[in-house]
Amino acid sequence: MLKIWRWYTNCLAVHPVKTQVISSGLIWGLGDLAAQAVTRATAVKKKNLFLSDEDNIHINWRRVVTTSIFGMAFVGPIGHFWYEGLDRFLKCRFSYPPKSMRFVAMKVALDGIIFGPVDLFVFFTYMGFASGKNVNQVKEEVKRDFLPALIVEGGIWPIVQVGNFRFIPVRYQLLYVNLFCLLDSCFLSWLEQQQDAAWKQWFKTFSFKEQKSRDG
Repeated sequence: MLKIWRWYTNCLAVHPVKTQVISSGLIWGLGDLAAQAVTRATAVKKKNLFLSDEDNIHINWRRVVTTSIFGMAFVGPIGHFWYEGLDRFLKCRFSYPPKSMRFVAMKVALDGIIFGPVDLFVFFTYMGFASGKNVNQVKEEVKRDFLPALIVEGGIWPIVQVGNFRFIPVRYQLLYVNLFCLLDSCFLSWLEQQQDAAWKQWFKTFSFKEQKSRDG
């Protein structure tokens, strides 16, 4: 294990972007395998689907590849430049000592306001189109899933990122995030499986009421 870690850190030092792209793709692919297990377990529990022994172990490799491509094409390169650039920007823009609570809080806030929503929006949109859905279907799924995911994850990821930005060196921060995305993939898969559950409708009603109050 130590040899693998040394090999990884050497690759990261020599080819940082390429290493982030490949590692993100592998981790997101593994995350989707776990997510498919959650989906099957949820379907069986709700008795919406009867699964034979053969179906129960069936893996949708196309979806695994699709999710892995998202990790490689978006999370890897964009995440690399986001965390590296965010660190440099805050060091140049503010005089807060690195790793100080003000510095970490600023990073967590910007990450939650900018990168988190963009990442979720791109994920839901990409996965919708990649599964063969049309524009209207993708729009409806984004409307259904984006706000609940954003609110639920908004209460979890800031805690994760405090530890990340406070203790993890910048070049390992995307790896740290990707490892937590193994769990996040399971959550997003479970969220999709809920479809038009009552608690999702509450989020829609809540956002509609807020919009109505702003319009007067």
